[in-house]
Amino acid sequence: MREERAALRAAVRGLLGGRVARAADHGEIDAGWARLCKEIGVAGLAVPEAYGGAGATLIEANVVLTELGRVLSPMPMLGSVLATQALVRSGDDDACARLLPGICAGEPIAAVAWEGSGEVRDGLISGSFRDVLDAGAAHTLLVAAGGALYEVDAGRTDRQLTGTLDLTRRLETVRLDHVPGRRLAGDDPLPGLRDVACVALAAEQVGTAERALELTVEYVKARHQFGRPIGSFQVLQHRLAEAYVRVEAARSAAEAAANAVAAGSAEAQRLAAVAKVSCSETVRAVAAEMVQMHGGIAITWEHDAHLYLRRAWASAQLFGSPAGHVARLTPTLLD
Repeated sequence: MREERAALRAAVRGLLGGRVARAADHGEIDAGWARLCKEIGVAGLAVPEAYGGAGATLIEANVVLTELGRVLSPMPMLGSVLATQALVRSGDDDACARLLPGICAGEPIAAVAWEGSGEVRDGLISGSFRDVLDAGAAHTLLVAAGGALYEVDAGRTDRQLTGTLDLTRRLETVRLDHVPGRRLAGDDPLPGLRDVACVALAAEQVGTAERALELTVEYVKARHQFGRPIGSFQVLQHRLAEAYVRVEAARSAAEAAANAVAAGSAEAQRLAAVAKVSCSETVRAVAAEMVQMHGGIAITWEHDAHLYLRRAWASAQLFGSPAGHVARLTPTLLD
């Protein structure tokens, strides 16, 4: 299994080519996503084979998310994981059979609208949802309303791009005004879906922090001051060592949470919150060190450092702030 995941990581990294995304360009996103889905099958990794997936787990999907995080990729993998898991966890066999094969193939794209409020009257949905991943490119929306999840034609909603600090991730505000929706059968998947979201995002954040640290180490080895590489200065060595320890601790937290969620462990909720807090704080700290150690060049438009800092701060607020998850953890720690 370890060898298979290493091969998956190498395949995704090779296809991405190491180029850091500088904006969420629809043309590049569509072309890159099509290749990732057709050549590697990334969208269906955690989807059962009966619905056109690979029958793997969230752990394999997280391998891809880590690689995408390294290059700040705007590919809709994070949103795809949420959508496919929402469908699988709903237990609605008909919806899964209709929607998942296409999503696994990379087209159409589905998005989950859950951060906001919606109400259902006479089968029609009204409401407003913020920070919806990939809504602009989605054909189908899975909308949380009235304690259930509804399948909605995205073309019948109002979708507006949200201005964000992160230039490489597209978030939309979605508004529905008496839009018809089909209620998914089975249990409400939303309670467990937040844990999935936190774990998937944590994997991406680990990739971002990991690559930010690598680039910083490369820079301090090459940058000379007073006739010697600045990486030879002890104060920078200590700071880089601390950053390394933080990245490895965050990686451990992300992997423990992924294993718990994949296994359906009773500890999944707690470990997912721990991973969200640990990885959010780590990626912000490491990206800040990246900017500090690069100096003035880091804040120029041409350099990538500011993009890592933007992604770090923006991603920390997705699916609940670190402070919010600490508050969620507190009762379990005090029991």
